[in-house]
Amino acid sequence: MYKATVIIKLKKGVLNPEGRTINRALNFLGFNNVKDVQTYKMIDMIIEGDSKEEIEKEVEEMCKKLLANPVIHDYEIKIEKIE
Repeated sequence: MYKATVIIKLKKGVLNPEGRTINRALNFLGFNNVKDVQTYKMIDMIIEGDSKEEIEKEVEEMCKKLLANPVIHDYEIKIEKIE
């Protein structure tokens, strides 16, 4: 079995309203040294498969079909074997 982690971030230049709201709230609470906040989504999956390469290919397909929007998102896939 393998653990697949997908980290999905907005592409550079795409507005991040959630990050902007968090930044303003932190400043309002007195954390004035915070100048920028970026948010991202992380998805962990446990997947059965024969090889790391097979799992990586399958997760790449998942990202393209459902998990990420290629117009606004970049993503990173990490695969590790688990016992």
